[in-house]
Amino acid sequence: MSSGRQRVGFLGPLGTFTEQALLTQPDLAAAEHVLFRTMPDVLDAVESGAVDLGFVAIENSIEGTVNLTQDELAFNHNLLIQREVVLNIEHCLMAKPGTALADVKVVLSIPIASAQCHTYLRTQVGQAELRASNSTAEAAQMVAEELGPGTAAIAPRASAALYGLEILAADIADHPGNQTRFVLVAKEGIPAPTGHDITALVIYQRADEPGSLISILQEFAARRINLSNLLSRPTKDGGLGDYCFVIYADGHVADELVADTMRSLHSKQGRVKFLGSYPAAGAHVHTAREHADTRWRDADDWVQQLRANIR
Repeated sequence: MSSGRQRVGFLGPLGTFTEQALLTQPDLAAAEHVLFRTMPDVLDAVESGAVDLGFVAIENSIEGTVNLTQDELAFNHNLLIQREVVLNIEHCLMAKPGTALADVKVVLSIPIASAQCHTYLRTQVGQAELRASNSTAEAAQMVAEELGPGTAAIAPRASAALYGLEILAADIADHPGNQTRFVLVAKEGIPAPTGHDITALVIYQRADEPGSLISILQEFAARRINLSNLLSRPTKDGGLGDYCFVIYADGHVADELVADTMRSLHSKQGRVKFLGSYPAAGAHVHTAREHADTRWRDADDWVQQLRANIR
């Protein structure tokens, strides 16, 4: 019998950074949790209705965009982002108790985590073979339960306690302040505006020609809308050089200034896909946008007054 709670899917097994980030949200922590082996599996489950919500990583402060997630949302799924969550990341190198650093011959983790720890791995275990896993916690689980001596995992600190491993080195990322951004997605629904929001769009050019990107960016610049992220991604259905643009802009589709930008892009560009308007994590409100909103409303009032005189 169903518990009546919302079902939230995320990348398993237990002990992933994704789970840590999810547990920072009281409503998601209280939901029914469904673990999946890969991030596309999570998104497939949301689209099929097997779960109500999906929670996936989309960006890292060191390695940049998680292209797998971004491309799945842009090209393969029709889902809407509901919120974002930012988590401070601590990568640890861990192995079975009694393993010394000099014993490590194989290091297991997801490729993005290994890349974030490249300098440490090269200087401290430079002869070790790097192997890929589906998640950092899966790497820890495999080291604990399946792999032989001389193997280690790059995983969250919580995974060491969960799977009975010993931390050989803590906080081994190459750069301080390592953070990962996660997004919560659903099949439908746009959260109400908070005044501190982000709108995500995928914009396909009408033609690949000089000035095509500028024509897109000018729509935002003319309205003084700040862009927090701009990505170019292969469209997947064209040849080399066939790209679309993924844009994260300050504001909400309910804001008339953002809506006006979207109308203009929709009418002038090849295609625009809406990925959601949702509350932003952290504090980066831009007063320039607020001033632009005021100017736009004043301008709209002026035009409406002129139109009122039409006979």
